[in-house]
Amino acid sequence: MTLIEELKFRGFLNQCTNEETLNKIINSNKIKFYIGFDCTAKSLHVGSLIQIMIMRLFQKYGHTPIVLIGKGTTRIGDPSGKDETRRILSDDEIDSNAENLRQVFDRFLTSDNNESKWITRDNSEWLDKLNYVNFLRDYGKHFTINKMLSFDSVKIRLDREQSLNFVEFNYMIFQAYDFFELSNRDNCILQIGGSDQWGNIINGVELIRKVSGKETFGLTTPLLTNANGDKMGKTADGAVWLNEDMLSAYDYWQFWRNVDDRDVIRFLKLFTDLSKKEIEAIEKENIENVNEMKIVLANEATTMLHGLDKAKKSEETAKNIFADNDLSTDLPTIKLGSEELNNDILLSDLILRINFASSKSSSRKLIRGNAVKIDKNLIKDEFFSVNALLRKSSGGLVISVGKKKYFRVVAIE
Repeated sequence: MTLIEELKFRGFLNQCTNEETLNKIINSNKIKFYIGFDCTAKSLHVGSLIQIMIMRLFQKYGHTPIVLIGKGTTRIGDPSGKDETRRILSDDEIDSNAENLRQVFDRFLTSDNNESKWITRDNSEWLDKLNYVNFLRDYGKHFTINKMLSFDSVKIRLDREQSLNFVEFNYMIFQAYDFFELSNRDNCILQIGGSDQWGNIINGVELIRKVSGKETFGLTTPLLTNANGDKMGKTADGAVWLNEDMLSAYDYWQFWRNVDDRDVIRFLKLFTDLSKKEIEAIEKENIENVNEMKIVLANEATTMLHGLDKAKKSEETAKNIFADNDLSTDLPTIKLGSEELNNDILLSDLILRINFASSKSSSRKLIRGNAVKIDKNLIKDEFFSVNALLRKSSGGLVISVGKKKYFRVVAIE
């Protein structure tokens, strides 16, 4: 398959400017392309994984990904797909978030091929230095208000009579300018983004053509939803984060193991490196056993992010739990020191601490709803303290939340 053919097979391709020409270029030359990520959270979640995987796929064909860390645009806020104005973060928060993002890309985009190793850029390098008057004079003239108002990122907010401030309105101009800068600095000829970024990407293509006379391209991926139509990346228990300090390898494995039956083959194409031939063989061999395909998906996805050992340990832990055998020590664990144990340790607080609930109230609701057990014993008191049980236990406590979430609590000296 050519790269474009594989993009279509895996389900990555939504829209593309001048697809025929781009196809010829990427089949005969190695290019640089970019995707931008703003630093709005402490980690990326699974909703961003489709963008990471398409970079990984381009990289497999020898092309060089440019990861644009949007420290500059994070200070503004992208209105695309948003119902309200983004919270403005401090510079320290942005710097910390940016470092966490880089750790994720290091996991997915490391390459032995020097020519296709990923490049990182930070748009604050040029946005922070802009003279606004000169910027409007030199580049603002290439954008018409009429066209800007027609893009979905603006139009939907206005149609809903939701606030859209002037700073957000400028976002699409700055994103277009990012593409212009990367075109000049790195000879970047392609921007990739989600389907809600189509208008912003077109702006960049047109700006480069008008100012530099260069032909560049834009490509978008489809909006990623599961079989129920819900956006990927978030569950009832919270976001599925890609940084291990925010979500354990075991819980990441469980997320993929528990996907809807209807999503398994589609997700094997999108979120693993398995070839077309391998996926078709897996589907044929397990036509009557979708759970085996889910385990393949969970192992492949977890290996890519956390490594083979942790994927194997996660699978073994899950088998032990559901086979009712001894529970593995590889469960996500909370370690409580003697100073902490001088105070009451509430079960509801531990559930929140391990990120199995999004708030104290939801944690207590789980307990009231008979969803929480300690060492297989049902707990109904939402203000239950674990101190007494922990003192009696030499190996710690195993806490289950619902049918598929487990963690361990141990006391340490």
